[in-house]
Amino acid sequence: MVDRQAQELRRDRRRGRIGGMGDETRRPNYRTLRNPFRPQPVFTDDQVVRIHDTALRVLEELGIRILLPEARAILRTAGALVDEDSQMVRIGRDIVAYALSAAPRSFVARAGDRSRDVMLELGGLTFLAGCGCPNVTDLERGRRAGTLRDFEDLTRLVQSFDVLHIQGPYVEPQDVDPRFRHLAFNRAQLTLSDKLPFVYARGTAQVLDSFEMIRLARGLSEDAFRAEAHCYTVINTNSPRQLDVPMAQGIIDFARWCQPSIITPFCLAGAMAPITVAGALTLQHAEALAGIALAQLTQAGAPVVYGSFSSNVDMKSGAPAFGTPEHVKATLGAGQLASFLGLPWRAGGGSAANVSDAQAAHESQFGVWGSVLAGATVLIHAAGWQEGGLCFSLEKMITDVEMLQAIAELCSTTPGDDESIGFAAIAEVQPGGHFFAAQHTMARYRTAFYEPLVADWSNYGNWTEAGAKNATERALGVWKRALHDFTAPVAAATCGERIEGFIARRTEAGGAPPIS
Repeated sequence: MVDRQAQELRRDRRRGRIGGMGDETRRPNYRTLRNPFRPQPVFTDDQVVRIHDTALRVLEELGIRILLPEARAILRTAGALVDEDSQMVRIGRDIVAYALSAAPRSFVARAGDRSRDVMLELGGLTFLAGCGCPNVTDLERGRRAGTLRDFEDLTRLVQSFDVLHIQGPYVEPQDVDPRFRHLAFNRAQLTLSDKLPFVYARGTAQVLDSFEMIRLARGLSEDAFRAEAHCYTVINTNSPRQLDVPMAQGIIDFARWCQPSIITPFCLAGAMAPITVAGALTLQHAEALAGIALAQLTQAGAPVVYGSFSSNVDMKSGAPAFGTPEHVKATLGAGQLASFLGLPWRAGGGSAANVSDAQAAHESQFGVWGSVLAGATVLIHAAGWQEGGLCFSLEKMITDVEMLQAIAELCSTTPGDDESIGFAAIAEVQPGGHFFAAQHTMARYRTAFYEPLVADWSNYGNWTEAGAKNATERALGVWKRALHDFTAPVAAATCGERIEGFIARRTEAGGAPPIS
């Protein structure tokens, strides 16, 4: 009897029926999240200071190879010691101290809709789907090289879920010529979404094209575009201790236009970094500080995000591993270092699993939860990222969104007023009774609990009658329905006419080849 009543209440919620006194619908706000959890430490305060000091020693005594002559010149002017023959640059701690004093502790990144703006500072929480994948997969079409259509569909899906806060480079559109790829990529972001767009750092020409498209789409003057953050990029160093030409140029280009760079070393312990967590973080910290210094010497006050993406490798095969205890420990330590600096910071989730299965779910959830407990400001690869970044799974994106929405629910305040404590409800129900029909329940049942996106809470019999689908199979239906029902935001859909002329002119001129 009780089980049947519970099923009926659940069914009424899903069908949108109103029962009893409940006349509300549940509309959770996932657009702006603040992390309610106290950051968890893995090192003592003294150890954090020692890691920081050792990273400064790495930059001073050992240096970092910087392949872009312009970047070496900027650092030389500031007093760094440069050896042009080896391209090695030794950066003094006075330069780093200046850079850290100039970098903003907090800034707003402006989306196409003000309700989508994100505040990047310690304590904020921003989720981003998996990025940088050459391949994409789903249950119907299988694993394949990424195309523009795939990227457009992923842009639509990310737009459809408020818990994914900004857009990103989910999959490489390999069917578009690299000279024009940035134009097609940005057209998709700007016409299908009102969230903060990503811009590839692949040479000044492509970056300036992208900035101009965003400026035109948003109706901004050049001064207004420079005055606030309207896009972002991710800068990856070539660990150990190297910054290549495109990434160094990207730091400079974005700093000059006062747009944010998420400066992220990719340090895999035992491969591109020392095998210990503390050693990997020391190298990561040094490389991030070098990138931050270059940004601030280019333009003091340019917005930057301290980046962390350290994990370990499988020492039997050399393959990257994610969601491991070492990955979480490195993330917790990176959070302590970012807090020591006072800067907003980025962490990374993801999975090394080859399919959307229990391993994939476990690794992603462990990595994401570790990032939340570390106090990450931006969490990249939070949904859909598998095979260590080689493939984006549409079904895994949906099951990961379920996880992120659950975390977002934990960010909301739990009421503890007299009505919530519910003495009257307890008094209403007699011993041995149930609360399904209680006034307290009927007034709240439509809004009291999280409503699952893909999870199935039915009993075994009902689940079997419905087709006995597992979570991955149910996720297929979720993303297909989301694409079928998708409508671009009006402001985004109408901005196409403002950028098409520019795209046509740049295409006729031959586009812009990426630098290497």
